[in-house]
Amino acid sequence: MRIAQIAPLYESIPPKLYGGTERVVSYLTEALVKLGHEVTLFASGDSQTRARLRPGTPRAIRLDPQAWDPFAPHVLMLQQVCNERDNFDVLHFHIDYLHFPLSRAMGWPGLTTLHGRLDLPELVPLYREFTDMPLVSISNAQRTPLSWANWQATIYHGLPLDLYTPQAERGHYLAFLGRISPEKGIDRAIEIAQRAGVPLKIAAKVDRVDRDYFEEKIKPLLAQPGIEYIGELGERDKDRFLGQALALLFPIDWPEPFGLAVIEANACGTPVVAFRRGSIPEIIENGVSGFVVDNAEEAVVAVEQASSLDRRACRTVFEQRFAVERMAREYVAVYERLLTPETQSKLAPVPWRTTNPQQPMA
Repeated sequence: MRIAQIAPLYESIPPKLYGGTERVVSYLTEALVKLGHEVTLFASGDSQTRARLRPGTPRAIRLDPQAWDPFAPHVLMLQQVCNERDNFDVLHFHIDYLHFPLSRAMGWPGLTTLHGRLDLPELVPLYREFTDMPLVSISNAQRTPLSWANWQATIYHGLPLDLYTPQAERGHYLAFLGRISPEKGIDRAIEIAQRAGVPLKIAAKVDRVDRDYFEEKIKPLLAQPGIEYIGELGERDKDRFLGQALALLFPIDWPEPFGLAVIEANACGTPVVAFRRGSIPEIIENGVSGFVVDNAEEAVVAVEQASSLDRRACRTVFEQRFAVERMAREYVAVYERLLTPETQSKLAPVPWRTTNPQQPMA
């Protein structure tokens, strides 16, 4: 099958540092190549892949100090995709809804994986308009605000089995991995670690939009005993960071669509203590690969119990549910369904229309 993967240009594929969506796109692309498919990746020029690379920018937007308008290169990338449309059987988009009008007008057999939160009120009229766009959710919980949309499947993220090394011995510190923002709950992680009497190591990036929050709310908390702020980690450093932890703290306060750090920790054999938000009850097997809690008090108790969990069982949950091969094969099944004659007939180009067809053009 000839497959185009259309990635965001904010980070490279895979990302040099933090980047959840871009990391998943990378794993999926390489797995599809391994399965024997002919894959073209539309991504930033500094991406690394065994697929054919079509660069949309010389390098990732976030790492380019001269990049000011992130939408212009994405529009140009869509024109690239349009120019090469006949070279592909399937177009798989990871850029939210940016391509919807073009996909509808051209009748593309496209698929869109939505990687972000969907509980924003302005999204309702948009997805009401584009109910013909085939969508994939990354958890069942993610669908909730738009349960009526054109969902084709829920496909959980997957990681290569050899990406992380499971550690049999439990660690002696708690880990926090991700980005520092109000919804990620770093302040609650610090509180939980302090109350549990366990050191906390924080590996997280700070986006420009969260810089004031970090300086005013979080930075003063980092001076407390037992709190170590490491900064943003690359892929190679996460194996040791997660593998040597007693548990990963994931005290989120938002409808998390998936939570890639959760399965990264389990891949290392490390259990997770997470708040019951969004996808968490789907991703964590409570009492096996971690604990799902409702508040800080329960989290402190869960930290005390974390050492009793079998780290091999954490790894087994990862291998059985979150391997990249499973993810790739589930996507291929959706691709094949989209290419059936019945589905193709529903994706015929929609004529351009105006609000008042009788009104002459100015």
